Amino acid sequence: MAEYKLSLEKRELTGKKLKSLREKGLIPSVVYGGKEPVLSASEYVSTEKVLEKAGYHSPIDLDVAGKKQLAIVKDVQFDPISRKIINIEFQAISANEVVEATTPIVIVNFEESDASKLYHFALTQSLEEIDVKAKPADLPQGLEVDAANLKEIDDKITIADIKLPNGVEFADKELDAEQVVASLYDPAAEAAAREAEEAAAAAAEPVDAADVPAENGTKPEEETEEQKTEE
Repeated sequence: MAEYKLSLEKRELTGKKLKSLREKGLIPSVVYGGKEPVLSASEYVSTEKVLEKAGYHSPIDLDVAGKKQLAIVKDVQFDPISRKIINIEFQAISANEVVEATTPIVIVNFEESDASKLYHFALTQSLEEIDVKAKPADLPQGLEVDAANLKEIDDKITIADIKLPNGVEFADKELDAEQVVASLYDPAAEAAAREAEEAAAAAAEPVDAADVPAENGTKPEEETEEQKTEE
C-alpha cells in the first residue's frame, strides 16, 4: 500500500464545462494507463495536500469511484494568474513494475562546511530534480547530497556525488556524471563588483554644462531680457 491516498469520482463534463466543476471546488483529472483513460475529479483542498507531499515521485493509492488503483502524478497544470491547480494527469502503475518518476535533489549539511563557516560562501543549486527508475515501493522521496566537504570557491556538487538507494537508478543511462548540481559563490565579492560597476557607470555619465561651476566659482547666469535688448 502507498503512503498517500486520494479519492476520485468519475466525471462526464469536458471542455468548457469544466469551469463549473472547478467553481464547485473540484479539480478535473485523468487517469492514464488502463485500457482507456478515466475522466475523474477530486476535492480541491484534500488533493492539493496529497500532491504537496507525494509530488511526482511517490505512489498514490487512488480510489476511483470505489475501484483501487496505484498511480503516480505525471503532470499538474496551473492557472497562470491564480496559480491554482486546474488539471491533473495520473499514471496508473503496478506495484511490481519499474516506473519512471521525477525526484527532488536535496542538499544537506552545507552549514557545516568550511565554505560556509570560514569563508561565508553561498551555494546556488542549478539542478533541483532528476528522473529516476524504480519499483513504486523503492521510489525515493528525495535524493540527499552531503555538502559538508565543500571548501574552495571552485568546489562543486555533481551528479557523481548523488548516492542512489538500492533498487533505484537514473532514468537517463547517458547522464553526464560531471553535470553540475550546485556550485559556490562569494556574496561579498559579487556585491563589491556590483558597486564598482555602478561607480564606473556613474563616472561615465555626461555632465550637464549648467551644473559646471564657472571659473569664479559660480554657475554661468542666463542673459537677462535687458542684456539681450542692449545687444
